[in-house]
Order: sequence, then structure tokens, then C-alpha cells
Amino acid sequence: MPSILVADIGGTNSRFAAFEVHADDRLEFLASKWFATGESRSFHDLLKRLENENFELPPSRADVAVIAVAGPVEKETYSKPPHIDWDIDLSVLSGRLRIERCVLINDFVAQAFACRSPVMDTVHPLVSGEIEPSAPLAVIGAGTGLGQAALIPLKEGGYVALASEGGHASFAFESNSEIAYMEFLLEETGESYVRAEMVVSGVGLSHLHCFLTGQRLDPADVAAQLTSNSETLRWMARFYGRLSRNLALQVVALGGVYIAGGVAAKNPDLVSHPEFARAFRQTETMSHVLDRIPVFLNTNEESGLWGAALRGVQLLKAD
Repeated sequence: MPSILVADIGGTNSRFAAFEVHADDRLEFLASKWFATGESRSFHDLLKRLENENFELPPSRADVAVIAVAGPVEKETYSKPPHIDWDIDLSVLSGRLRIERCVLINDFVAQAFACRSPVMDTVHPLVSGEIEPSAPLAVIGAGTGLGQAALIPLKEGGYVALASEGGHASFAFESNSEIAYMEFLLEETGESYVRAEMVVSGVGLSHLHCFLTGQRLDPADVAAQLTSNSETLRWMARFYGRLSRNLALQVVALGGVYIAGGVAAKNPDLVSHPEFARAFRQTETMSHVLDRIPVFLNTNEESGLWGAALRGVQLLKAD
């Protein structure tokens, strides 16, 4: 059976997994391994660490490798991720990898493909709606940064994923109190505009809590203090719902919106809070669209590996 080596390289964690592909294109998950991204000096160093762990599927034995990375990807071979100190250049590494076929994809392209994997059997409904199978779906998720992507069904069958760097686009503030927070963020960061990932991410959680309470805490410490009455929770849920609404409208995601990423997986109250659904449905012009779109929470932090493996199946079938 063909084997696929996959990776999901994020700003905090780098995950690897091995899959086998059965005759009916069914994926069998064999093993996974996680590393702290910041503990490696390069992607090659990360691969060496994997080999030293006697991983189930060494790179040289894989039929296909798909590497998902948290950053824009050029020609399926190069990426300079914004939250990692090194780049990935498969054109340089191809000889060392000794893999016949190896491609690089955006990490939320992998998350988009994962929405057609067995991982979806365990998602949690957040906002009611009706999935339209022939329509695009959207996926969004906060972690070290903020990822977004869409998955588009093709008339001839299969799917194509569209990458996005929407996390680096401007965030839309909508009230005087929110504008005061915008001014706080500009002063805190010294940047010329507030990027969406500055608002909805792990660091964003710390910024927001500091603005509302005066306490400067790490994201994990903020999360530990969140309660149903917390202003930090209410504001963050509203911001997350707004960004999810905007993405849903941008791609007309009648196939559903899926929340991924470590922030919501570890702190599901951020998206199950009523303020999230209220912000998601808030519109003066598009209620006939938004009322139909369901939203789901994916808490499986290895879902990107499944999505990368599905992209690997596409590559095997194309050969």
C-alpha cells in the first residue's frame, strides 16, 4: 500500500504523521509525533529529530510527502512563515528528503481538506444551519496566528482548496469602546494598523485581557481565569464571531464554517458563548444567507495532518 508522510508546521507545534492508503482511497492513520517548533534551528533539523525518534515512516520510505506550514506558499516548494524563525525550501531539501513526490501547502489548506476527512465525525455544532454539499465551505482558526481558507467542490468531483492570508488583513472595529481598544493595540504593538491575528489569537487574548483588566498575563493564564461572566470572554467571542461571519460572506460558505486551531480547541467557551453566534448572525443585508450557514467547532488538533494526507491521496491519483 502507498504511504504518505505529512507534517503540520505551526508557530508553536510541529506535528508529523504517517498514513497508508488502501485500494478504495481510504486513509489509515499509523502514528504521529509532535515537536516544539522553536526548539529546531531549521526544517532540516526538524526532520533529523523525527528520524532520531525512529518514527514509523522515515522520509526516505514515503511515497508522497505533504508539508503544511503556517504561512504563504510559493509554487508548492517555498514558504517563509511569519511566526517561525526559518524558511522551508523544498527545492533545496529534495535531495536530502529522498522522496519521489513532496509538496508544500498552507496549513489552512490542510484544514480545509480535513473538512472532508473522518475528523468531521467528532465536530461540535455551534450555530444551526443546513449544509449545502455543492457549496464552498470555510475554515478559520486562531493559534499563534490566525488561519483562514476555503474548500470549493468541483463539478467533475473532488475539491480545490483556496489559501488565504486574511489573518494579516485589517480588523474591523465597530464601536467607541472597540476603537479605544484599537488605539491600545496600536500603542502596544507599534504597528501601523491592527491585523486580525492581533485580535483573535493566543497573543490577542493576552492583549484583550490587559486592556480590560490591566493584568498582563500569558494566554494560558488568561484562559484559566475565563468565566461565563468574563468581559474578556464576551469580547473575544464577539470578535471571533465577527471574523467568522466576514469569512462566511466573502466565500458564501453555504457548505458551513468550521472553527479549527488551538485557541478554540483548548478554550471552547470562546466560540460556544452566545456572543459568538450573535456576532456571526449580525447583518442588515445578508440574513437570508447567514441564517442558512451552520458553524462547527473542530477540537482535533491533528486534523491538519488528515487534511494534508487527503492532499497526498490527490497527488498519488494524479501520478
